Amino acid sequence: MALERSTLVAFGSTRRVGGDAAEDATLANLLAAETDVVCIVGKASAYHVTEALRTSLDEGVAMVADSVRFLKSRGRRVFFDAEHFFDGYRDNPEFSMRVLQGAAEAGADCLVLCDTNGGSLPDQVGATVRDVVSAVDCEVGVHLHNDTGCGVANALAGVAAGATQVQGTINGYGERVGNCDLVPIVANLSLKMGVETLPEGRLAKLTPVAHHVAELVNFAADPQQPYVGTTAFAHKAGLHTSAIARRRDAYEHVDPESVGNGTRFLVSEMSGRSTIELKADQLGIEMDGDTLGEIVETLKELEYAGYHFEVADASLELLMRAAAGWTQDYFTLESFSVNVGHRSGSGSRAWNEVAVEVETEATVKVQVGDEWLEATGRGNGPVNALDAALRSVLEGWFPQLDRLHLTDFKVRVLETRQGTAAVTRVLIDTTNGERTWTTIGVSENIIEASWQALVDSLVYGILHTPA
Repeated sequence: MALERSTLVAFGSTRRVGGDAAEDATLANLLAAETDVVCIVGKASAYHVTEALRTSLDEGVAMVADSVRFLKSRGRRVFFDAEHFFDGYRDNPEFSMRVLQGAAEAGADCLVLCDTNGGSLPDQVGATVRDVVSAVDCEVGVHLHNDTGCGVANALAGVAAGATQVQGTINGYGERVGNCDLVPIVANLSLKMGVETLPEGRLAKLTPVAHHVAELVNFAADPQQPYVGTTAFAHKAGLHTSAIARRRDAYEHVDPESVGNGTRFLVSEMSGRSTIELKADQLGIEMDGDTLGEIVETLKELEYAGYHFEVADASLELLMRAAAGWTQDYFTLESFSVNVGHRSGSGSRAWNEVAVEVETEATVKVQVGDEWLEATGRGNGPVNALDAALRSVLEGWFPQLDRLHLTDFKVRVLETRQGTAAVTRVLIDTTNGERTWTTIGVSENIIEASWQALVDSLVYGILHTPA
């Protein structure tokens, strides 16, 4: 595997209780991985050594030192993850430091202090890291979880106290409530603390990387994620909307482009002409005064009907482009139909029925160029089936559709007093792997609302994704 800047690290545990490092299967597997760097995890809490491993404190220290020494003798760089270190250091600091000293004397290249239960606070992390840095001769790192909501703050406190390595994950994905999020950590270290983290120019890839990882794990990107979320640099209509056009630094703590993000002007029924004009300029849409006035009135009418463009920038852009004279000529819908079949054998689901077989089939008829085309798609619901049918018609004409993926689908009933006849708002999130956008549909018919949002999502994707 050719890696430009990253280093592949084999991860495992120390030797077993009472065993010989040279004959330990786990350590042998680490060597068999043939990585230049290995990371081993071992207990650094007296309580965990005696209660979880059920062995003596001396053996706990020896397990770590023996394992590090053995791996170093085989030419590896070795990181030691000191499991439960922060808890152990509070309860029995003498033992926890013995473990670290043993690993350091055996040749460990970095001692990583782990807040395994995630319960530490920034002042505790900072003070503990300072103690360790002053006591050992090798590099010190931190491994943090977010159980107190302080994962990022703890990492910054650790680095400020002398840590040179932070173990975390992109977007904070991890067990329980997650690990510390490397995205804001990298941004804060680079932009706020003057710590070099990435080669020059790479910080601008932070937003696309965060969104790409979210797509890989099939999670919706967090719109409020610091630095890289879609609302991280969003500004709603008001006095400062026009001011930000003159002095962005008065309302944005960093340049959004430095992390690969951008400024967004949120438009709603409260927006005036100045906000619409700023939005149009941002999108490169030319509008005269009359068109601006028409857009303002149209937005008020649509918001009254249930549309909410603050969260549906893609649909808003298409609306503004259409008002300025742009015509969506990719395809024209003639009709669509959806059929849902229920195969459970009864009219209602029994309380103990594990699964109900439901088949959904959609048929669409569209015009592309001079051709009228028809296709049928099947899916696990109306939206999935409509998406499949529409794609089967269009992908031959627009190959970029293969890169578009629907990532989220939200439904909200706007007028509950009407019961099943209530107006429904549908929001669809779509990504092409580099950017994510949201489209909206509103109707008394949930399938019609879904169709509106689906069509907008594909039109926007075709418009902004190269073939």
